[in-house]
Amino acid sequence: RSQMAEAFAHIHGGEDILAFSAGSSPSGTINPKAIKVMKELGYDLTLHESGSLDILPPYEYDYLIQMGCGDRCPYIKSRHIEDWNIPDPKDMDMEEFREVRNLIESKVKDILKRK
Repeated sequence: RSQMAEAFAHIHGGEDILAFSAGSSPSGTINPKAIKVMKELGYDLTLHESGSLDILPPYEYDYLIQMGCGDRCPYIKSRHIEDWNIPDPKDMDMEEFREVRNLIESKVKDILKRK
């Protein structure tokens, strides 16, 4: 989910947006379904990495987007924190996976409008 959000920030935000994705429990690999559904939109998600929060540069971020980590969410300095509570689509069929992808894209576009 976070790699798709980062991808949409790059797609819709352009060069003015610096976006990072990381997880509290990364698998170390990008879900092949995520690669496939992003490729359908012309984006190569294989250029991304599945990394932990330790890889994040020590910035004060404008937005920190959490995706349902609840109490496990670590503290990261940011001006705005949002929890999108988006379900993990890893076990979903492709149609449901696309719905999650589209939801993430919609939420990224909404943040970019507020920026």
